[in-house]
Amino acid sequence: MSHKEPIFNIPGGVLATLAILIAVHVALSLLPPERFEWWVLALAFIPARYAGFASQLPGGETAAVTSFITHMAVHADLVHLGFNTAWLLAFGSVLCARIGNLRFFLFSIAGGIAGALLFLAFNPGLAAPMIGASGAISAMMGGVMRFLFNAIDRGEGYLLRVKPRAIPSMSLIRTLTDRRVLLASLVFLGVNLLAMIGFGKFGATGAIAWEAHIGGYVFGLCAFSAFDSATQNNHPPAPQLD
Repeated sequence: MSHKEPIFNIPGGVLATLAILIAVHVALSLLPPERFEWWVLALAFIPARYAGFASQLPGGETAAVTSFITHMAVHADLVHLGFNTAWLLAFGSVLCARIGNLRFFLFSIAGGIAGALLFLAFNPGLAAPMIGASGAISAMMGGVMRFLFNAIDRGEGYLLRVKPRAIPSMSLIRTLTDRRVLLASLVFLGVNLLAMIGFGKFGATGAIAWEAHIGGYVFGLCAFSAFDSATQNNHPPAPQLD
């Protein structure tokens, strides 16, 4: 039996997210230098805000709350935006098609917040800004790990593109004991740890916030079931144990 796979299969939630990222980047690039710097800092996640310096930084006390979310919409340059766009299309499209647009937005925001919290835990009082959607996208990667290998095992990899809701997900316990998931997670961890000493930047401006990547990934891996509409609607053929 043949299966026709569309060349482009990008859900509305992913397109909307991409449109927001591009619109913010364009809007900021059109600002004069002094206003550009103010807005980037106001939108960025800066740990120093939580060490008593919020009122002295752009955005004030308000940004101490809003920057948990707004930092995801800001990117350093086109290279930074381009890499995040590629990963968003690769993993976000599969995840959004499975859990739906609303849950996708909530999952992405929660993953980005989780990444920011781990960044804060490792960098208390840091005055440098952290920007980019990498924490949220890492959460998407973690979420996809929960059903990726089931599709491969069943010889139904095409479902990742055409009907990801039909793929049964792994329980959290099985996920954390699956050798392939563990290997993929170790590779992900290793790549991010290499970023600590400068590898993997590929021309992007600034240091890589590896803490946000790991925080988002762990959140996505562990919290996926809470957002999985396929599980809640009993689409998978196998019962879930989470």
